[in-house]
Amino acid sequence: MSEPAVNSVRLQKIIAQAGIVSRRKAEELILDGRVQVNGQTITELGTKADPERDHIRVDGKLLQGAQQHRYLMLNKPKGYVTTASDPEGRPTVMKFVERAGVRVFPVGRLDFQSEGLLLMTNDGELANALTRAAAKVEKIYLVKISGKPNEAGLDQLRSGIMIERGKPGSREGRVMTAPAEIKLMRDAENPWYEVRLVEGRNREIRKMFEEIGHHVEKIRRVGYGPLVLDVPPGEVRELSLSEVEALRKAVRPKSGKAAAPKSASVAKSKKRAAAFGGMAKKRPPRVSKPVRRKAK
Repeated sequence: MSEPAVNSVRLQKIIAQAGIVSRRKAEELILDGRVQVNGQTITELGTKADPERDHIRVDGKLLQGAQQHRYLMLNKPKGYVTTASDPEGRPTVMKFVERAGVRVFPVGRLDFQSEGLLLMTNDGELANALTRAAAKVEKIYLVKISGKPNEAGLDQLRSGIMIERGKPGSREGRVMTAPAEIKLMRDAENPWYEVRLVEGRNREIRKMFEEIGHHVEKIRRVGYGPLVLDVPPGEVRELSLSEVEALRKAVRPKSGKAAAPKSASVAKSKKRAAAFGGMAKKRPPRVSKPVRRKAK
């Protein structure tokens, strides 16, 4: 390949900006030899190219340049996998964003039986930043447990507990979870808890409660960083400009954590209460535009 142009950038960044996959996935495509620049197959991650001058192909398809970034919030129902396609033929969350008219991909995961807030975007840079472990973006879940855990068990989860690293029986060893915030939300024979985490290991919440002898019946994610779930199951909406900016701030290096304005905290509490009480009945998937609020 010829000498990189002055305005050349890393290949994985160009692919992510084109809205095909996340930056991390783009790196995998390069390593797998599925990317070509001017007819030459590239397998080195440090390779740069000029998106305006070079012909870049992924799996033989020519990149059309950067797409306009889109940011969607989906309320994922249970019974869907959080991937673009599934080798087992299970339904995927892509069904709910087809009407958006743009290719987006999920940020992070919710397992097949879990439901709730799922961010979907074609902004590979932001997606990569949000999913980095170092970002420590808080996720909030409402979790229904079979039976009543005792306080000693809950304190173990609050401090961090050893769980299996991979899938059950994978023998990948065990790992210590980060401390979690756990608060009782509804006391019952099978109670509901609010669980706050800053990491997203595979089936982490289910494994945590299993370690203290309790099966998780339901998981609903109601918060992701600054976002609060506010759409019915199976529906999506565009994020507002202020929500996108808040996501960007969430992954920037933090010099100090300022307290959130009281009015914002109250609004978020009301939204979480609505999510806990249950959403409206399912309706056909649609994409709604951000609500324009009048300036005060």
